Amino acid sequence: MSSATNARTAPEGRVRLPMAGLLALFAAGFLGIVNETIPAGLLPEMARGLGVSESVAGQTITVYALATALTAIPLNAVLKHWGRRTVLITALVAFGLANLVTAFLSSFVLILVARFVAGVGAGLIWSNLGGYAARIVPERLQGRAVAIAMAGTPVALSLGLPAGTFLAGVTGWQSSFAVMAAVSVGVVVWALMSLPNVPGMPDGGHVRSATIMRTRGVLPILGVVAGFMVAHNILYTYIAPLATASGGGDQLTWVLMVFGLAAILSIWVTGALVDPHHRYLTVVSTLVLAASALALGLAADPLVLHLAVAAWGFGFGGSATLFVTAGIRAAGTDNVQSILVTVFNLSIAAGGVIGGFLLAGPGVASIPWVALAVMVPTAITAVAGRRHAFPHWPRGSEQVG
Repeated sequence: MSSATNARTAPEGRVRLPMAGLLALFAAGFLGIVNETIPAGLLPEMARGLGVSESVAGQTITVYALATALTAIPLNAVLKHWGRRTVLITALVAFGLANLVTAFLSSFVLILVARFVAGVGAGLIWSNLGGYAARIVPERLQGRAVAIAMAGTPVALSLGLPAGTFLAGVTGWQSSFAVMAAVSVGVVVWALMSLPNVPGMPDGGHVRSATIMRTRGVLPILGVVAGFMVAHNILYTYIAPLATASGGGDQLTWVLMVFGLAAILSIWVTGALVDPHHRYLTVVSTLVLAASALALGLAADPLVLHLAVAAWGFGFGGSATLFVTAGIRAAGTDNVQSILVTVFNLSIAAGGVIGGFLLAGPGVASIPWVALAVMVPTAITAVAGRRHAFPHWPRGSEQVG
C-alpha cells in the first residue's frame, strides 16, 4: 500500500510515478490483447491440429471477444466490493488456466470454453486497468499513469502477435499458449509485489451503468469510441488485402512493423502530453485516422501505403489512453470502464463483420472509403465535445469526483 500512499502525500515536487505497479498493469493489458489475437496468427496450425476448418478455428477469437463484451458490466457490478488487486489476479489466474487447457488438450469444444473463460478475464482486466492506475497516483498525474497502464494494448497489437506466431512456427501452436500460461503466473507474482490492493467500492459507492450513461459527456465519448474502433477494425482486420491492392502485398510484415512503430511513438507522445493537452490529442487522433483512411483509399503504390499506415498507427497508438481518461473524467468514476470495454469489443466485432461484407461485396477498394465515412461524424463529435466530453484539462478538473 505504500506506493499509493507515498504518491498521494509526498510534496508536489517530489512525486514519482509508481512505475513497478504501473508496468504490472501494462503487462496485464499486454496479456489481454495477446490472448485475444494470438489465434489469428495460428489459424492454419490450430485448424490442422484440432481437425476443423480455419473459419471454425477463427471462432476462438469471436468467443473471446463476446465473453468480454457480455460479462464486463455485470461481472464488475458483482465484484464491486473486491480489492482491485484481487480482481486483477483473479483475471490473470483465469488466463493461466484457460491457456493451460488450450496448450494440453485437443478438444475443440473444451478449448472454446477455455477461450470464453479467458475472455471473461480480459473483461475484468480492461474494466479496471485505467481506474486502478488513476487511483495510485495524484490527480494531476492520472493521465500519464493511465497512458502507461493502457500502453500494453497497442504494444501487444504491434509486437505480441508476431512474437507468438514466430514461437508457434518454431515449437508448435500449443506451445504459444503454454508460454502465455507461464507468463500469466509471472505477472501474478509481479502484481502481488508491486501493487497496493486498492479497495473496491463501498456500499453505495458503485455507480450504475444507467446513471453513468446519463452523465453529460459520456454518450458523446462512447460514440467517438464506437466510430473510431469500427473504422480502425474495418481497416486492421483486412490490412492484408488492402496492402495487396496497393501493390505492397509482399511487404505485409514491413507494413505491420511500420504500424507498430508508429503506434509505439504515439504511446510515448500521449503519455508525455495527455494531462495538459488531452483535448487536442483526442481531436488530432480522430482527424489523423480519418486522413489515413483517405490516404489508403487513394494509395496506388507501396510508398503511399507505408505513409498512410504510419499515420494510422500514430493516430491509433494513444487512443485507448485518451478514451479511458476522457471516460473517467466525464463520469467522475472508474465504473465507466466496463461500459467502455463493452463498446470497444462490440465495435471490434462490428468492424470485422462490416469489413467482411465489403470485401465479399463491393470489394477491397471500398473498405477505406467506408472507414472514412464512419470517421467523419466521429471526428465532428470529438471536436464538438469541448464542454463535457473532451474539455480542456485541467480547467474542468473540479468536475471530476
